[in-house]
Amino acid sequence: MSDRGGIFAGEDPFVIARSWLAEAEPKEPNDPNAIALATVDADGLPNVRMVLLKEIEAAAFVFYTNYTSQKAREIEQAGKAAFVLHWKSLRRQIRVRGITSREDGPQADAYYASRSLKSRLGAWASQQSAPLDSRLTLMGEVARVTAREGPAPKRPPFWGGIRITPLEIEFWADGEFRLHDRFQWRRASTASEWQIRRLNP
Repeated sequence: MSDRGGIFAGEDPFVIARSWLAEAEPKEPNDPNAIALATVDADGLPNVRMVLLKEIEAAAFVFYTNYTSQKAREIEQAGKAAFVLHWKSLRRQIRVRGITSREDGPQADAYYASRSLKSRLGAWASQQSAPLDSRLTLMGEVARVTAREGPAPKRPPFWGGIRITPLEIEFWADGEFRLHDRFQWRRASTASEWQIRRLNP
């Protein structure tokens, strides 16, 4: 495409995504890696929430969560998810749709170990998405977990990564008079070649 240059240049969408995120990191005041993650329940009702994207790999995007949470259960049931990264500071966004898999091996262990001790203990204590009668109950569970797990807790078996391998990635940048620039990378399967096209704003 002759008119795809500048911030859209390149054939590898993951390289472009990492470049945009790196550009946003010193400019975005809070959590430049925050994504609005969309899932769907068994009845087809959508759900969306903010989570933190932790890795842009060579061919996928990874975030971490409690596998008993509502989002993880919906992802497990559907095998698919979508998200958007949006940066007001850059006036850009990236949309991703794809298939999911778990990352619950050494990579998840390493990320878990990199978190603060309080965050590691919190992962053990929280029954994410389940009803909670009070914050006092939660803090009591944190105290029990702290006594049981000690200063070097291992990664809980119910906590780990979810990898989204995209079938579609769209890069969007704000344009004058709402004539935005949009380029979409799309493929039929993860084994297929990317097809790149410009979209109307």
